[in-house]
Amino acid sequence: MTTTTEPTARVLGASLRHVLATLGEPLVRVLAAPSGLGVEVADVVIHDPEDPPDAHPGDLVLVIGARGRSAAGAIRAAGRSGAAAVAVKNGSAVVNVATDAGIALIEVGHEARWEQVEALARGVVDAARAGGEADSGEVLGDLFSLAQTIATLTGGLVSIEDTASRVLAYSRAGDEVDELRRLSILGREGPERYLAMLREWGVYQRLRAGEGIVRIDERPDLGIRRRIAAGIHAGSQALGTIWVQEGTHPLTESAEIALLGASRALAPQLIRHRTLPSPELRLREDLLAGLLEGRLDVESVADDIGADPGKPAVVLGFSLPRDRAATDRQLRRAELVHLITVHTAAYRRSALVSVIGGRVYALLPDLPEHAETRILALAKEIVGTAQRHLDVRVRAALGGVVPHLSEAAASRGDADRVLAAMARGHGTADVASLADVRAEVLLSEVLAFLGEQPRIRDPRLADLIAHDAEHGGILVPAVLAYLDAFGDVRQAARELNIHPNTVRYRVRRAGEVSGIDLDDPAQRILTQLLLRL
Repeated sequence: MTTTTEPTARVLGASLRHVLATLGEPLVRVLAAPSGLGVEVADVVIHDPEDPPDAHPGDLVLVIGARGRSAAGAIRAAGRSGAAAVAVKNGSAVVNVATDAGIALIEVGHEARWEQVEALARGVVDAARAGGEADSGEVLGDLFSLAQTIATLTGGLVSIEDTASRVLAYSRAGDEVDELRRLSILGREGPERYLAMLREWGVYQRLRAGEGIVRIDERPDLGIRRRIAAGIHAGSQALGTIWVQEGTHPLTESAEIALLGASRALAPQLIRHRTLPSPELRLREDLLAGLLEGRLDVESVADDIGADPGKPAVVLGFSLPRDRAATDRQLRRAELVHLITVHTAAYRRSALVSVIGGRVYALLPDLPEHAETRILALAKEIVGTAQRHLDVRVRAALGGVVPHLSEAAASRGDADRVLAAMARGHGTADVASLADVRAEVLLSEVLAFLGEQPRIRDPRLADLIAHDAEHGGILVPAVLAYLDAFGDVRQAARELNIHPNTVRYRVRRAGEVSGIDLDDPAQRILTQLLLRL
């Protein structure tokens, strides 16, 4: 059965761009948009493949009874009817079908419920009909749910605030609410006269200082009941506070333990709240990801960002170290995205920035001739600013400048190769292009390949490594330094900060232990490669 709303009066609705931005990943993602994302969605219809097609121009067709290639017929029919888009599950198998039919293809996540997709999409379209697109602001339902859980565990009344004392969520309450909580919830932020007292008492200083419970005694003269509070942190960065007010009954014996656990559990939620991009920014991120992954055609992306697909383009890649906690890394990555977005937009209005696989990528289209020097300076400026303000080492890789936007994926591939070599310890610069570090990149890739081929090993070197593990690990470094210095024992000695005779002895001893002849060119290069694994 095919259902629609308002089947007779076809009116303009929301743009497909806004519908997608509101739903967002992981609920849906765009696989094809042959007419761009500016097409109007006038209605949302549900189509069962067993029923005859009944779509109209401007419809968003939800194909609920077929997946993958079994939805091909419904996609073609929707295209013939002039529908704006079709949504299916397992859509990657029918991208070509949708492209040939001239209709946008939306893939619905495997775990997503169709009724959820329909309700959200219909809400956007209905709001547009009523005179404006729906606000797709941050969804705080999870925070309210967590606040209620904390209230149950502590026996108190809970509110969750950000670092500016704005109330993000709170638990249900009865008549035992005190004046501070009542005014905070009504005003969505703490009243200034109460905040000033908390600052005077040193409460905020203790909350920012680190992990721990802060206790605030009851002050009947001020209308304040007893409270406990805990700061929410990502590493050393404060994200917010959980407040638990005591009601008519005392807090539970385990309230402080529960509050401490909640403050740790809430960190990812507040990071998500803080870093969740706007619908327009999410859409621009998806445009770049779709282009680089081959999900979106170049003409559609170029049209959406106002770029010339026939002009040169380049992709920059940025990475953060993985030596920090996941929550701290996620927060800093979001801040890095904002920083890169500002810098690249100043250079090119049509620039796109997106996070893919933990790395941040920036696309710079519409490049003039000989832009490499300016791009390198831009990358260095971004990295320098990021390292000063984020207090973390940021590395940048410049992909090759490609002649057309359609080759942006190749530019990204160059950037990925450089970042991978940097991550494996090859190269010391924080900003580099493939041309700058080609030897290091190729060596890194050779070593990565050898590392995946256990049959390419020399048992004599395995004996040397095993001997070194049992006797202080001094022979292998001496051999590598000797080979890197092309047999110059004095240079190797300076590198190791030991006497040249010690280098000679250790190299000779390594030959005795392993049987390797370092005077033989083939054995020499094999040793130099395999000892680096």
